[in-house]
Amino acid sequence: MKRIAILLTGLTALALTAVSCGQKDEAYSIVILGDTHYDTEPDSVYHSHYNEPVEWLNRVQRAEFARNGEMWRERCPKLLHRAARLITPDTKMVFQMGDLIQGDCGSAEVHKKMLDDVMNDFKKELGGLPFVTVVGNHDVRGKENGVNVARQAYHEYMPARMSQELGKEITKTTFGFTIGPDAFIVVDFDRPDDAETDRLLAETEGARYTFIIIHGPVFPYDGGNCRWIYHGKDKPEETAARLHFREAFAKRGAIVLCGHTHKTEFLDWEGDGGRITQMTMNSVYKNEEVGKYVVQAEGAGMYGELRKGTVKDDGTPVADETAFFDEYRSGIRSYSVSPAAGSYKMKVSKQHVTIDFYAGDSQEIPQSFILR
Repeated sequence: MKRIAILLTGLTALALTAVSCGQKDEAYSIVILGDTHYDTEPDSVYHSHYNEPVEWLNRVQRAEFARNGEMWRERCPKLLHRAARLITPDTKMVFQMGDLIQGDCGSAEVHKKMLDDVMNDFKKELGGLPFVTVVGNHDVRGKENGVNVARQAYHEYMPARMSQELGKEITKTTFGFTIGPDAFIVVDFDRPDDAETDRLLAETEGARYTFIIIHGPVFPYDGGNCRWIYHGKDKPEETAARLHFREAFAKRGAIVLCGHTHKTEFLDWEGDGGRITQMTMNSVYKNEEVGKYVVQAEGAGMYGELRKGTVKDDGTPVADETAFFDEYRSGIRSYSVSPAAGSYKMKVSKQHVTIDFYAGDSQEIPQSFILR
């Protein structure tokens, strides 16, 4: 597939995009990356100020630096180059599902540099198209003298950068935009702004398709941290918010695009008077094995079963959350999950919304998903 190199600024590219998208019911495509955990070798480039005093956490996070440096040495650049070759004349934007960077810089200025480096590198590789990212937990992770400075650094850098990419003023990490008749609502999973999310839903009432772009899933993740989802904590106020947005998204027939779990997962659910389709995407090309699409579990009856074999770091079983999964299980119409990492191309038209998945840097499409 021929790569289209449109070397324009974000504002100029978006101006062209807005004109072409103004045509009624025009089909278009979006190239998508899951979590990327951008980093480099040696780890001193971004982590020379890192100084986590908790021994076990220091060990775990330094292992992540090593993983990231190794995968960004060769595999991830190949994956990114493969994603660039998915760009066609109808491609309007590139999305990234959060955990854009590793974080853990130990310095606010280095954290901003890491964000700026990855944004500039990715845009150069991806033809200068408008690049939209959503905040992930790693994007706001990093302490300086014991204080989390990464969150403030992200908020100082990214809304201004998203303003450039979208050609409109963005002041928050929860924001919205449209492409033609379709609404895109970008939700801060780390620090939810419920009032802003409600406002954006109301503002885009009547959209042809409503896309929710969020780092963490809306449905319980079939793994140890199953409650690390949108408003997933087992507290009355969190449960109320979770059920509120589940119903609001369902009634809009929302398509949720997310990451976080380092899996490629498709889940189609009916309930609360509507439908939610969730596509979880992963670009953490940590080894050659995840460059192949292999299904771990499939079908409503398998939802939540993988977690049953999970243990904590100390070897004890995780808490029984069967009831939490059962709350959703009866509404599942389609479900599959794979550890595969790669790049994704979403195609949107009046008739369908589909996603083609390219595992690793493969030229082939091992799996396509019909979202609508």
